[in-house]
Amino acid sequence: MIKFSTREIEFLLSYEDARLATCHDNIPHVKPVSYIYNQNSIFICTDYETRSFQNIRENSNTGVVIDSYKPGGHKAICLQGKSVIIEKGKEFDEIYQLFYKKFKWVRNDPWKEGEAPFLKIIPTNKKSWGI
Repeated sequence: MIKFSTREIEFLLSYEDARLATCHDNIPHVKPVSYIYNQNSIFICTDYETRSFQNIRENSNTGVVIDSYKPGGHKAICLQGKSVIIEKGKEFDEIYQLFYKKFKWVRNDPWKEGEAPFLKIIPTNKKSWGI
């Protein structure tokens, strides 16, 4: 399991947007997402109809980039890992509450188990700089 440094954890906790990379038929797919860092994993909510969700069902290999670009001061963490789909249960409820607390868009349009899953990205490789 990958361990994050204290500075990397502070960086991950201070941001909320990232890029998620998945793949289908050897074609990369990248999209912006909101995320939460919790217990050494990245959590992303998605919809069942998305290309990302379909890709992960077929291939759990996932990439995530969280960065802050300022000329001369670029900071980033690039992760590679495996995605686990979380659709219900205690972990779903715990992560949902974190999303609900952090994001106004969740409070404005709440959902229940079975309506939209979370992706839990468990990092197996990381590279960071500027942090």
